[in-house]
Amino acid sequence: MPLHAVYIDHTQIAVPTTLEAERMAFYRQMFSFPDIPKPRELQGRCGAWFQVGGRQLHICVDPELLPQSERHIGFLTADLAIAKIEVLADGIRIDQTSVAGGVSWFFIRYPAGNRIEIGQRT
Repeated sequence: MPLHAVYIDHTQIAVPTTLEAERMAFYRQMFSFPDIPKPRELQGRCGAWFQVGGRQLHICVDPELLPQSERHIGFLTADLAIAKIEVLADGIRIDQTSVAGGVSWFFIRYPAGNRIEIGQRT
């Protein structure tokens, strides 16, 4: 029986316990995502929730996280050239660039192992 999902409410990614504070700061500073409060029942758990447009990004802590997987989240930006300049100015290496499906994009990877795709519709 199909579930008839009509909207992506949130995405959750993981960071290792040892990098929790550093990775939360990364999302707050690099993307300026505003924090949103977790529901009362989840406030005792590690990690953070951020608002990204009409959706949410949840970051959990996973002590057994394996680095360097292909998992990623994709963000769209209004100006890919400026995004590249900002990323490089912060000392973050760009892994890969391409154009596919009408989106120009590049990947970055940070020490927690997660990949992030930054794209702009062409």
